Formats: sequence, C-alpha cells, structure tokens
Amino acid sequence: HPVPPQIDERACFDAIALEKDVDGVTCLGFGRMAMGERAYGSATPAGIMSLLRHYQVPLAGKHAVVVGRSAILGKPMALMLLAADATVTICHSKTQNLPELIRQADIVVGAVGRPEFIQADWIKDGAVVVDAGYHPGGVGDIQLKPLTDRVSAWTPVPGGVGPMTIATLMAQTVEAAERQLG
Repeated sequence: HPVPPQIDERACFDAIALEKDVDGVTCLGFGRMAMGERAYGSATPAGIMSLLRHYQVPLAGKHAVVVGRSAILGKPMALMLLAADATVTICHSKTQNLPELIRQADIVVGAVGRPEFIQADWIKDGAVVVDAGYHPGGVGDIQLKPLTDRVSAWTPVPGGVGPMTIATLMAQTVEAAERQLG
C-alpha cells in the first residue's frame, strides 16, 4: 500500500479473510468495527486509542476533530472516538471554516496527509494533539513546534503514532494467530 494504478487495491484488501485482517482494511472488518462487532481495528487508529487510554486522556463528552477521511485512518479513527463517547467532527482539506472547527476541539487528530497543514494557531490551549502524519524531514500534518508548551498532550513526529501503529499491528497479528490455534 499504495499499489500501482493498474492494481485494484480495494479488491486486494477485500480478498483478505476477516480472521486474518489484522490491519482492519477489509470492508467487512470496517463494517463490523463500525457496528461495534468483533473485528480488528485499523492499526494506526487502534494504536492512537491505545495511547489515549494509556495516558488516561478523557474522551467521553469531549469534542474531537479528525482532519482526514481515509478508509484506513480518518474514518476508523472517528468511529473509534465515537465509540469511546467523544463527540466527533470529521474534516478534510476542503472543509470550509476549518480553522474555526479545529479551534473548538478538545482533541485534534491530524490525518490529512499534508505536511504541517494544520496550523498551530488553529489549536486551542490545553487541547490534546495527535499527529498521525509523517513527511520527509520528520514533520507531520500538524505544526507542532509552537504547540508543545501550550497543549495538554501531543504526539511527536517521528516517534509518536508510527511506533504505536507497528506495535498494534504486531499485537493484532499475535492475537489472530492465537485465535486460529485455539
């Protein structure tokens, strides 16, 4: 992922058996996760949720803004936050009044795929900032440097979300193997 244009990526993803979909990329796995049924969550959002749980970031009743709408990051991230009782707004690069929407957020997840697209002055003091982007030069989707002394928590780039994605993928792979072996 990504694959060359002559390859139907969706068909490849959906050829994965549900019990082996440890990265949460199939339509069936996504649908089951969205409906609260047993399925592996997409590794990056699931890793982010693990980080938030580990650091005891309150989610219930908080306003989370997810900037990104991809099928393997933005959409599942929004659904996982919603399942944790956050109020979720999904935005993207074409959202009108994006800075104003982000300024309302208690939690901001940058998953838009553009280097430092989300500006520091769009984020309110005390917010929790999760940057799921990585671009050449070690920058993410959020302009982090001006934020680190005025937000309550933030993920570094590199070294924040990326290692959690890998750890989650490994944990879900082990769990899938254990389930198959009984």
